[in-house]
Amino acid sequence: MTLLSSLVAAWVADTRKNRPALNVFLIALAWLSCLAWMRPLALPDEGRYVGVAWEMLASRDFVTPTLDGMPFLHKPPLFYWLTALFLHIVGPHEIAARGASILAASAAVVAVYLTVSRWLGERCARIAALVLATQPLFFAAAQYANMDMLVAACISIAILLGAAAAIRFEAAVANRRELAGMYVALALGVLTKGLIGLVIPATVLFLWLGFVGQWRTLRSLFWLPGVMTAAVIVVPWFAATQWTHAEFFDYFFVVQQFRRFVGSGYNNVQPIWFYVPVLLVLTVPWSGWLLTAVRPPREARGAKPAVVSLMWIWVGTVFVFFSIPQSKLIGYILPALVPMAILVAHAVTPRFSRSGSALKWFRLSLGAAASVCIGAAVGFALAHPKSSRALAAAMAGEFAPGDGVLFVDDYSYDLAFYLRATVPAFVNTDWNPAEIQRHDNWRKELADAGAFAPTRARERLLDETQMLQAVCDGRIRWVIVKVDRSRSYPFLAQTLPFARDGEKAVWKLDKFDLALRKLAGCEAGGVKRSP
Repeated sequence: MTLLSSLVAAWVADTRKNRPALNVFLIALAWLSCLAWMRPLALPDEGRYVGVAWEMLASRDFVTPTLDGMPFLHKPPLFYWLTALFLHIVGPHEIAARGASILAASAAVVAVYLTVSRWLGERCARIAALVLATQPLFFAAAQYANMDMLVAACISIAILLGAAAAIRFEAAVANRRELAGMYVALALGVLTKGLIGLVIPATVLFLWLGFVGQWRTLRSLFWLPGVMTAAVIVVPWFAATQWTHAEFFDYFFVVQQFRRFVGSGYNNVQPIWFYVPVLLVLTVPWSGWLLTAVRPPREARGAKPAVVSLMWIWVGTVFVFFSIPQSKLIGYILPALVPMAILVAHAVTPRFSRSGSALKWFRLSLGAAASVCIGAAVGFALAHPKSSRALAAAMAGEFAPGDGVLFVDDYSYDLAFYLRATVPAFVNTDWNPAEIQRHDNWRKELADAGAFAPTRARERLLDETQMLQAVCDGRIRWVIVKVDRSRSYPFLAQTLPFARDGEKAVWKLDKFDLALRKLAGCEAGGVKRSP
């Protein structure tokens, strides 16, 4: 704790001396928060992760993340902790749900500014920060509530601090503050998304120092107080979770980390070249300027070659690493955006002093990039993404936080968040294990969670008979099902839904409604059995 306190005190002192860095952070925070409140949580990802954070806040259990009241151990808890904190402070609103991503992105921008200002000068630092903050992919990820931006920021900060520590070591200058910061960032990255938070920074720094022939410097980055600090941050949660759930290590490290990386059968299978168009298209117009970094102006070629080589190795490592798995998501490539921004800034800054047209084109590109960011945010909001917000709004007037909710052949991750629900829902579907394992979807996630808490799973994950029994017992007040599927149940098909949103509808059940109970096949002893 003394090391952490010293690090925080040094950071505060440095910020006081470097007021521009605070200004950069506040501007980045305001820009990246812009319009983050406009659209509802997108399903499935935003709804899933914010729903888990909401359950954590509602249950006051900050050790075990839960999905529908059952242990959800796909990822470590840092994102959930931060999101629960924002929800507690601000309330259950979309901008609070995205607070962790916004904060992480803002931290990455200011880290780029501070680092580049020391390596390449103040003007280059301002340009790098502007380029990073206005990359459309970066802007969108900052307003998307999942782990990708948070872990990308941790990875990027760890690499920047590790490189700064290496450069200071070569110059025989004290570097313990940078080392401490690197280990904290590594630990937070692991606590966000697992081993990737360590593997990517370690690989980048290893390849870079090997490329420039500084093996002695590489050894200096192993610092025992830093390792111990990282262990203090990371080990308690992993140890507590393993103590509570004996299968956790196998599930988390073998299934969720290694098998998802090398295996098939997961969602979003893409070709090996998938990230080429992703980077070129989703970082427009700055991807065009990146071509200038391939062959920078003469004035830039002799400036800090070690820094430039680091950025190219960084981009290449991230690109190759995430191109290997068959399953590829756009957010995985986010750690490459920081070095891309720095490369652009390094290449274009010298042009401004000898060409007025270069500065003009840069300003036009900046305006275009900002317009794309704003336009995309507005466009996604108007596109009516899949969400339970409208259905929840219709239910809100008559919904009590402890009401029993039943999902039939579906599960809306975000409904509890929008309804401020405090108890898990019931879910009815075909829970055949062989069928569930064939698809990487909400059924598998709920089944996996239920494996860690079989008793709770039996209470919440219902087959057809159990579902009707729960209706008859009066445990269910609301039923949410697709309209077409509702025709299979007389007690729904012959009554009007309470509300409808697109293909989904919700029925409000009154346990004292004798006609409805008859339609559901209820008798005094429970569900009426067929002869």
